Amino acid sequence: MQFDFTQLAADARYRLLSNFVGPRPVALVSTRGTKGGQNAAPMSFFNVFSHEPPIVILGIQTRPDGAIKDTVLNIRETGEFVVNMVDMALAPGMLICGLPFDRRVDEIRTAGLTPVPGTLVSAPRIGESPCAMECRVERLIDYDRRVIVLGQVVFMHVRHDCLDAAGRYVNPETYQPIARLHADNYVTSDRQIELKAPAVASVTPVWESEL
Repeated sequence: MQFDFTQLAADARYRLLSNFVGPRPVALVSTRGTKGGQNAAPMSFFNVFSHEPPIVILGIQTRPDGAIKDTVLNIRETGEFVVNMVDMALAPGMLICGLPFDRRVDEIRTAGLTPVPGTLVSAPRIGESPCAMECRVERLIDYDRRVIVLGQVVFMHVRHDCLDAAGRYVNPETYQPIARLHADNYVTSDRQIELKAPAVASVTPVWESEL
């Protein structure tokens, strides 16, 4: 099958992209407004973008009725947010945080989760998250109904058992984040495989002049 994206409706483009570009890591983004209200919402249009400087990227669209999401309102007000990685233990709370509550509702406590004051940012992190990244906005890019958020990571909290003895790499037995596939389908990283590239010398190149 072939799809001309210049002719497809937006919902069809979304369905194809979100179905085939995956799994996508889930960021449970916590924020605080200037008047003190705190919010948390899951985002699957998320990834790490750069390590120097340390940048993560979020793509956040308006609600179906065009209303701006609380996460975006808070980020615009304060320029700060926290990305909380999600594992299976945190998944039920993540789903509750994704419900369309009124802005005055504290999603973190409503989901039975624990807000913990940020170290370098005003936004709270979620105590149950295996890894939380405090971020300051580096850039906001407005694109139609979507805002692309580039956030610089300024502080990271990692649960001790999620790292190996040397503190260099994650422990795959304890750090098993979930990722979204499509619709209500997710995967968890409880099975890892090692793939090593062959040595360059062992591969016979095909030169363009030979084609």
